[in-house]
Amino acid sequence: MEEQTLDFSDYISAFKRRRLSILIIAATVFIIGALAALLWPPTYRSSATILIKEQDIPPDLVRSTVTSFASQRIQTIAQRVMARSNLLDIIKKYNLYSDERKRLTTEEIIQEMRENIDLNMIDANVVDPRSGRPTAATIAFSLSFSGEHPQQVQKVTNELMSLFLSENLKERSEKASETYSFLASEAARLKKKIGDLEQKLAEFKREHVNTLPELSQLNQQLLDRTERELSDIDAQIRSQEQTKIYLEGQLAQLKPFGTDASLDPSTRLQGLRTQYLALLARYSPDHPDVIRMKREIEGLEAETGDVDSSAEQLKRIEALRGELATLKKKYSEDHPDVVRLKRQIETLESTITEQKPREKSRLAKKAEDNPDNPAYIQLSSQIEAKESEIRSLKEKKKLLTEKLAEYEQRLVETPQVESEYRNLDRELQNTIAEYQDIYAKKVQAQIAQELEKDSKGERFVIVEPPILPEEPVSPNRPAILFLSFVLALGAGIGYAAVAESLDDSVRGSKSVARTTGAAPLATIPYLESDAEASRRKRHLVAKAAAVTAAILLAIALVHYFWTPL
Repeated sequence: MEEQTLDFSDYISAFKRRRLSILIIAATVFIIGALAALLWPPTYRSSATILIKEQDIPPDLVRSTVTSFASQRIQTIAQRVMARSNLLDIIKKYNLYSDERKRLTTEEIIQEMRENIDLNMIDANVVDPRSGRPTAATIAFSLSFSGEHPQQVQKVTNELMSLFLSENLKERSEKASETYSFLASEAARLKKKIGDLEQKLAEFKREHVNTLPELSQLNQQLLDRTERELSDIDAQIRSQEQTKIYLEGQLAQLKPFGTDASLDPSTRLQGLRTQYLALLARYSPDHPDVIRMKREIEGLEAETGDVDSSAEQLKRIEALRGELATLKKKYSEDHPDVVRLKRQIETLESTITEQKPREKSRLAKKAEDNPDNPAYIQLSSQIEAKESEIRSLKEKKKLLTEKLAEYEQRLVETPQVESEYRNLDRELQNTIAEYQDIYAKKVQAQIAQELEKDSKGERFVIVEPPILPEEPVSPNRPAILFLSFVLALGAGIGYAAVAESLDDSVRGSKSVARTTGAAPLATIPYLESDAEASRRKRHLVAKAAAVTAAILLAIALVHYFWTPL
């Protein structure tokens, strides 16, 4: 069978046949949409605009302790404002969601309220003072709340706005107080640390009063002066000993008793030996007087058979002293070569010293207890005086040697003491610098705290307070009505199209011709009975009434929900 093609008259015929069903379906859909537009509860919204005002005092003079971005602070405040406890208080205070509270949980009610709160940032293009580049900065924000009752919406929005303002002040005050408290405690800690370090440094100075680095030059000067004094003392001791040797030589030529100056060979030999030692202490071995006296001594030794080695020992001492003086110019007193020569000289001197008492004892045996020779007595007194001076000089030398060792020990300990002292002083200076920096920040934080207390810092200013909404923001009733009308037409026409496509009935001469392929011989029109005519009239009246009611409903909807007529 060939595919049937429908023309416009066929569509008109189908519409006439199914116009009742189309009207019923369309009217039903439209009425449902109209009822939805009428019965949908209105939603009102009240909004407030809050400006972020900069601090009154220029930031170059007083810096605030709150340095985060405005948008970040607003989001933080929003989280605190929309906390569970705050929202529950608002719900109970204004009796919000009275119907929902009967069938929903508390968390669901709170979540619904959070969804009804809108927070929108208002940005502006500004120039970043730090980078000099244009950027977007938040200069204000809008806060709104949506609900079914205009008065409640306005009050809740005003309550939320008040919470934002108070939370902002509270947060800024808390941050300023926390910053100041932290800096104050840190400054107190550093101040105590400075006191402890100063006390520790003072104790360190008391313990190392003689080895401090600032006394290093003084200790070196004292060391040099002590070395010079010690050298002078050594020279004085040598001079006094030489004088004593000379006097002993003179004394050896005298007899304790009588005035006879003649001496036997042994006495003469002892006197010459003493004089020879004195000459060697004053002159070199090649001096004529030394050579002459040496020959005379050798002659007397050959005559008496008494040989003395003191002269050779004295020569050795003088040679070692000369070598010691040369080494002292190059090295310190602690140098091994200097110490070795000193020990050799002391050994030789002690040997000569041991020989002198024996000589004196031998001479003393020849003398009586009370000599009466004036010259002998005078020389003995002079020798005793020299011995006393030598003992005094040696005591002084001992003290100077101890001082020299002390000064040397000070200089040895100074580098270690200096290192510890520098570490303590460096720690003290660093702590002082840190304290000064923290103290300056504490003063600045205190000023910033006063700035926040006096509300001179950055703050929220109400630009547009929440007003009583006069018109609902939803639902959009005209749009719902228009959409309902479109859906009603679509539903009716769609039903007719589907019904026609599923209906295989043959209707009219055209349908017969398309079905059989031949035109009908005659067409008999439909004869309407009286009952059908009466029923058709009633349907017309009902349709007219329905159309009139729909028109009146549309007029009422337009009048009450769109614009008054």
